[in-house]
Amino acid sequence: MSTPTKTATGTFVWHDHMSNDAATAQGFYGKLLGWQTEVFKPGELDYPMISKDGQTHGGYGPVPEGAPNHWVGHVLVDSADAAAERARKAGGKVVFGPEDIPDVGRFAIIMDPQGAVISAFSPAGEAFEPRGAFGWDELHTSDLEAAKKFYGDVFGWTAKESDMGGMTYVLFSEGGADRAGAMQKMADDPSPPHWLVYAISGDVDADAAKIKELGGTVYWGPDSIPGIGRFAVAADPTGAAFGLFKPDM
Repeated sequence: MSTPTKTATGTFVWHDHMSNDAATAQGFYGKLLGWQTEVFKPGELDYPMISKDGQTHGGYGPVPEGAPNHWVGHVLVDSADAAAERARKAGGKVVFGPEDIPDVGRFAIIMDPQGAVISAFSPAGEAFEPRGAFGWDELHTSDLEAAKKFYGDVFGWTAKESDMGGMTYVLFSEGGADRAGAMQKMADDPSPPHWLVYAISGDVDADAAKIKELGGTVYWGPDSIPGIGRFAVAADPTGAAFGLFKPDM
């Protein structure tokens, strides 16, 4: 589960699709984005991983009982146990773990005080960052100020605000590099606070049209952010929300 690109703490290094219909999810993303599946430890863990361009980027796992189907991002930390403890002290909850993944590392699933879920992951060996499948992670929260403090406490991210046409957008950074974004949830957004993962698309407009053909739903876009790129927000046939993103060159 590694790639040649070494990375730093505070970076999203893995993404898991959590549902009880992995076959449908794998078929959908395979047809939409060309992702393939590679099984980690066949006959033992039987964990299906997302493979693209010779690298693994994430996987498919069962959704916890009572939770909606969703994507969860794993953020690299020095210690999953220490990050979990910082989350508790900052007012969040540890909803799973910390627990070991044999030969891979240790992780904890954390819920922030507003209800968004994220993972803290510490690897068993060197940490690497897969590139080419996922392009950005974005928090949609009901309390932007509280989120800035929580994620600063847990991951050491610093928050920088920018005006995006009348809307405040927060960039979370660490070590001088942007790690993720955050925004106040739209008033007409019925979903609870959540993290949204953006998959890299070669053609957002074409892929958005294909989402509908493959049984998914497009919630927003395609739309453009001047100087940044083109994006759309959607849900796959299992109901898990995700985004498409193509950066401006």
